[in-house]
Amino acid sequence: MYDERLAEFSRERLDGRPIPDDLRVLLVAQWEARTEFTRLLDLDFFEAGEVHPLLDTSYLSEKELADPEMQAVNAAAAEMAKYVKLVAKGGKGWIGYWLHPDEPTDRAWHLMELDTEFTFWGLVGRTLTEGVAAERASYQDEPDERIAFTQLAAELAGLGLPLSTRDHGTLADAEYTVDPEELMEELVEAEREKRGLR
Repeated sequence: MYDERLAEFSRERLDGRPIPDDLRVLLVAQWEARTEFTRLLDLDFFEAGEVHPLLDTSYLSEKELADPEMQAVNAAAAEMAKYVKLVAKGGKGWIGYWLHPDEPTDRAWHLMELDTEFTFWGLVGRTLTEGVAAERASYQDEPDERIAFTQLAAELAGLGLPLSTRDHGTLADAEYTVDPEELMEELVEAEREKRGLR
């Protein structure tokens, strides 16, 4: 029923890669206006045609767009958008995957957040749902994050979206091969050098 819409989302947000199973469930729930996952995870998935946050310069004035320093940052951000595959608004700003070609392909995709200051944050977990649930656990009424995560995991399982664990302490937290923050800094410096700003 949603095959074409899922294919379009994959092309636009994941460069045609297969949509992970949990993301598929969450997308269809949003498109069917079911709010149970939104209530638990506080995610709003991008609709077709929405600009990638790293490519969005609509908030900048003409003067800012003409500034060589800002041009260097925008060029670096455009390069980063090739690897930062954001799929939803939520968390600190936007949430998605780090899909740099030097990252190992024999494990789950790295989860990441991008905040409005272009700071990259890693999320723990093997799936987007696990990563977001782990983060949301700290915003629940239950003060113990581990118990809150267990409760969220149980609610998600009850909705047909089980996590690989209900134990917050066992969530996967793999190291980056290519650190997004470091790469962004390198790209900005390279762009500054191209513009004679060093």
